Amino acid sequence: MNPTLSRRTFVGAALAAGTTPLTFAQTGPYPNRPIRIFVGYAAGGAVDTMARIVSQRLTTALGQSVVVENRAGSAGLLAADTVAKAPADGYTLLHGESALLIAPQLQNQASSLDPVKALVPVAGLFQSRLMLVANNEVKASNPTEFLALVKANPGRFTYGTSGIGTVHHLGVELFKSRTKTHLLHIPYRGASQLVTDVINGQLQFGVVSAAAGVPQVRSGRVKAIAMFSSTRLAGADDIGTLAEVVPGFHVAPRQMLLAPAGTPQAIIDRLSAAVGELLATPDAVSAATAQGVTTAYMAPGPLAADVKREYAEWGKVIKAQGISAE
Repeated sequence: MNPTLSRRTFVGAALAAGTTPLTFAQTGPYPNRPIRIFVGYAAGGAVDTMARIVSQRLTTALGQSVVVENRAGSAGLLAADTVAKAPADGYTLLHGESALLIAPQLQNQASSLDPVKALVPVAGLFQSRLMLVANNEVKASNPTEFLALVKANPGRFTYGTSGIGTVHHLGVELFKSRTKTHLLHIPYRGASQLVTDVINGQLQFGVVSAAAGVPQVRSGRVKAIAMFSSTRLAGADDIGTLAEVVPGFHVAPRQMLLAPAGTPQAIIDRLSAAVGELLATPDAVSAATAQGVTTAYMAPGPLAADVKREYAEWGKVIKAQGISAE
């Protein structure tokens, strides 16, 4: 038999059956070998911890080993670039976060990665809530009073975040752009010193996770001003939201699972279904809560639309506010 003709016949039959040659090239149904999930941060950190929670449960759900590999650097972009350049076969994935949609767009950022084009969303995983807290001497205690105060005193107040280009930072900058207000940003390298400086009055305002902020509020050390999400937080529903003074305002850092662009839809769907099932278990919910986040499964289609919108929105804020990575 002519080998060339035989191969053409094989491929033609595969296409006619609605199956790509890639599927036939596999030795069995997906997955049939270990899967790697890359994390763009050091082992032991918050994102790495959540990735390992996912990988352990996916190993059971898929019947194949799912391992986490850390490739720290460039605000997670090193790992993202590694995954984007990997074969689109479902065996190399990225546990990414919202910073992935921000870092490539910062001025002078040495990255050509376009996460919307280079990566395809598999599933939404977790979200955390952000909140604005204030020194107890500040003459505002809710979103309405806060907006009135900063409008009446442009440039007088400072706010701290865990760094330039974080969701915490850009969330306030988005608020400023929508309300035509001005506050001076003071970047920190973490939340601990930031909260201390708010308590001591060196900062008027600070942006922290709700997991870190609510206990400080309940202890009376700081005031709660507002949540960044569009809905109030269960168990802290006495704290208003910025959406109450800026309709539609919603900023919540997300974690998500992504694959290289071009990964077959059947594989994306298989992975997404497994993630959806494991995130619905009480065990996963408890594990997430213990880390200060909530499970937030989102299917590939809606997540892709959300990622595209968020990427464009952050790009506009960065350009309009002149934010630089340096």
